[in-house]
Amino acid sequence: MDSARARLAISLVDLTNLTDDCDTAAVAQLCDRALAAGTAAVCVWPDFVAQASAALAGSQVRVATVVDFPTGDERPHAVGVVTQRALDDGADEIDVVLPYGSFATGDLARATEMLTTVRRTTRDRALMKVILETGRLGDLELIAQAAQFAVDLGADFIKTSTGKTEVSATPAAVEVMLRVIAAADRPVGLKPSGGISTAADAEAYLALAESVMGEGWPCPATFRFGASGVLGALLVAAGDGDGGGAPTGQTY
Repeated sequence: MDSARARLAISLVDLTNLTDDCDTAAVAQLCDRALAAGTAAVCVWPDFVAQASAALAGSQVRVATVVDFPTGDERPHAVGVVTQRALDDGADEIDVVLPYGSFATGDLARATEMLTTVRRTTRDRALMKVILETGRLGDLELIAQAAQFAVDLGADFIKTSTGKTEVSATPAAVEVMLRVIAAADRPVGLKPSGGISTAADAEAYLALAESVMGEGWPCPATFRFGASGVLGALLVAAGDGDGGGAPTGQTY
C-alpha cells in the first residue's frame, strides 16, 4: 500500500473502543488519537458519547455508538430509548445490530421492529449503520437477504460484524454486500469490521469496493473500516512514524 492509499484508508477508520473495561481515560486517549490521525469517527459505548462529543467538538471526526450490541437480542423499545439518549448526547452515527438470530430463522417481525425503531429515532439526525453479523449468518445468500432487508428499512450503511464473534469481515461477505449496495436506488455505505489488521488487509477491501462500485468510491461518506487495530500499520505505510499512540485493545 503506497502512502496515498494509506492516507485514504486512515480517513476511513472508525477508531473504536468497545472493551468491557473502557473508561473515561481510555475515551480521552481514543479521541486524541483520532484527532491526531484524522480518522473518520470514533466509536464508543453509549455512556461515553457525551465525553467524546465534547472532546471532538469543532473537528471533522464524527461520534458513533452502538445499540442492540453485541447480541442483537435486546428489546426494540429499550434500544430506542438508548438511541435517543445517545443522539441527545451528541452522537452522529448509530451502529445497530440486526437481530440476526431471529432473522436467520425467518422471524422478520423482531428485526423489522428493531430497525424501524432506530430509523425513526435517527431520521434527519444521524446515520444508521446496520451490523449484519455476517460470520453468524454464514450463508452468502442469507447475507445478501439480510443486506437487502437492512437497505429496504433505511440503512445508511451496512456493516459486516460486531467484532465479538469468531468470524468477522470476509471478502466473500463484503462482495455480496457490495452487490446489494450497487443495486440500491439510493446511496448506501459499507463498513467491513473485525479481523482487519494490516495495511494489505485494508488495501484488499478498498480494491474490492472499487472493483464493484468504481474507482474513487471509497470515501468517508460511503466506506468505513471498523478496525482500530489497523491504524498503526496504516500510519507507518503513510510515512507518519511508527504508528504512534497506544493501541485501543479492540480490533472491532
